[in-house]
Amino acid sequence: MTTLAPPPAPVRDDGARHRSAPPADGGLASRARRLFTGAPEDPRWARPALWAILVLATALYAWNLSSITGNTFYDAAVYSGTKSWKAFFFGALDAGSFITVDKPPFALWVMGLSARAFGYGTWQLMLPMVAVGTGSVALLYRLVKRDFGAVAATISALALTLTPITVAITRDTNPDPILVFLMLLGAAALLKSVRTGRLMPLVWSGVAIGFAFNTKMMQAYVVLPAFFLVYLWAANASLGKRIRNLAVGTVALTVSSAWWMVVVDLIPASSRPYIGGSTDNTVWDLVIGYNGFGRIFGASSSVGSQGNGASFGGEAGLYRMFNDTMGGQISWLIPFAAIALVAGLVLRGRAPRTDARRAALMLWGGWFVLHYLTFALAEGTFHPYYVTAMAPGIAGLTGAGGVMLHNAFRNGSAAKWGWVLPGAVAVSSVWAVVLLQRASGSGTLYTVAEVVAGVAGAASVIGLLVARFTKRQRLMGVAALAAVVALLAGPAAYSASAATSSTNGTNPTAGPSTGGMGGMGGGGGQRPSGPDGGPGTNSGTTPSGSGDGQGMGGPPSNSGGTTADGGSTQSGTTESGTAETGTTESGAGSSTGGGGMGGGTEVSSAMITYLKKNQDGATWLVAVATDQTASSIILESGEPVISMGGWSGSDNAMTLAKLKSLVKAGKLHYIVVGDSGQGSSNSEISTWVKANGTAVSDYSGLYRLDASDVG
Repeated sequence: MTTLAPPPAPVRDDGARHRSAPPADGGLASRARRLFTGAPEDPRWARPALWAILVLATALYAWNLSSITGNTFYDAAVYSGTKSWKAFFFGALDAGSFITVDKPPFALWVMGLSARAFGYGTWQLMLPMVAVGTGSVALLYRLVKRDFGAVAATISALALTLTPITVAITRDTNPDPILVFLMLLGAAALLKSVRTGRLMPLVWSGVAIGFAFNTKMMQAYVVLPAFFLVYLWAANASLGKRIRNLAVGTVALTVSSAWWMVVVDLIPASSRPYIGGSTDNTVWDLVIGYNGFGRIFGASSSVGSQGNGASFGGEAGLYRMFNDTMGGQISWLIPFAAIALVAGLVLRGRAPRTDARRAALMLWGGWFVLHYLTFALAEGTFHPYYVTAMAPGIAGLTGAGGVMLHNAFRNGSAAKWGWVLPGAVAVSSVWAVVLLQRASGSGTLYTVAEVVAGVAGAASVIGLLVARFTKRQRLMGVAALAAVVALLAGPAAYSASAATSSTNGTNPTAGPSTGGMGGMGGGGGQRPSGPDGGPGTNSGTTPSGSGDGQGMGGPPSNSGGTTADGGSTQSGTTESGTAETGTTESGAGSSTGGGGMGGGTEVSSAMITYLKKNQDGATWLVAVATDQTASSIILESGEPVISMGGWSGSDNAMTLAKLKSLVKAGKLHYIVVGDSGQGSSNSEISTWVKANGTAVSDYSGLYRLDASDVG
């Protein structure tokens, strides 16, 4: 009879000292102790370092919380969802459920539940964002630690925490932080299924990506090719079982992705809101068009323009992630991550098919490469904050690959690949200095970071080489620590700027303005109480106007006009691409611009007060041209407002027949129209309103309509 010896225990190669394992009592006290001190086999410093990183992440995301500006488009939808469960389910912009935002509603649900539980306000909306941002850091740490040890996990968690664009977008109400967290949940379940060969973790992975789809549609699917490849190659199961499990997981993915879309599209159009951003009032069109292939090939189904919005992150091309706008947001660790990926795969080249480390490298590498190619080459709408989805892949490769390179260098193994580490540190340090040179003159913080990156990088490379020749392990460890400092000094400076500065709520970026379309600027607003009882917006600013600030494709507003109370405004495009509209001459409240049917017309607080006083039981306070104008009025007044043309003003949400029916039923009395419309339907509405409505003389562009005006 043949007996098999148990496999050898895995060798820890993180070079750390570990505690001896105490007897496991399995009780509650033991579990609580492990929560704060870590597993017995962990280095003594590991768990305190993790807690320090999590505290740092929370501080960056929540610093000066009351001053955080949000995306008024999503803020208004969340507010409307707190007033109506119908609006909540559909993700409608207004509580009357006339039109939806142009994204699925999962992120709105998360923020909406927080607002329903704790009341509507800045911290209530930001609480879920800070939680998922910090949760993503903790989750990445856990995933990397399982396969590469505590050192790699700590570096990865710190790299993700200090990714500048991640700090900027997590301090906002755009859905991207929730998207990233859900994708990481999917990765965690996938890797568990790969290790065990079990089906259910793979099913849960599909469910997580399905929820991510219901957060930002097709962007959630960017990681899927890597997920499928990793499981098919490395899962601990026979080929037939792997194929079967993938088929079942795909079913779970499909169901969890499509259920909301199918339910909404099955509901008659007359019983639900118009699907914002679609051309035919269906979610399916939104998926494959505006939020799908339109993003890649530049044909936005809602706006119909080739390459719409691409300038917000620079021209499409492989260099995009390194240009003046994007470089400081995401590219700091890209050179190191790319080198670590290639070298790491070579170092694991002879490992068994089911090798967990190679599978993890394939996952993080695929995550990084797929996102890089998608964002770099996309000819459609593109904004800097999209690339926060790429950050976990870069961070995972930096930690895992960095430790692998360090071990190979320290042990003198794998011939030439053992010498890659100093080269990778040198290249990345030089690139960090180049990026910080671009920010020269922007402040002492960036100058200090440039000096630190340069000096620490040089010291690291020299220290590594000297230690390698002299066999001085302590010096090698110090040199490796200097490398971490060199690589993260620049991102830390940009992240600190993002946490302490007021950023554009609809198009947030970190660091100094570089002259790109994604720079700093006034965007969304705080949410104090408005003068008329609504949740409020910042006075004197447009709600957005920065094109596709929240993932839409609306052009920047260049419309000048006359405010409702007679003051003139001047609108233009700032350096960051944000429409800048001044306050009224009389200083009355906020001025929000409109386009399309309401193009050139400004809506002031005085007009909002008038509308509320004369609402006369109507469901909607007023109908305006675009989401930008409607969202700002909703937040200031607390009342439902119709956006007739969606984000860009070109949605066919309002028709003349629909308008007449709303007026005749007493659900709408006021409409704001401009001198010209976009499209025949809008022009037809403007002409009819002017011919049949009663102009409100005190407020330019405002008309009153009653049932008697409908023929």
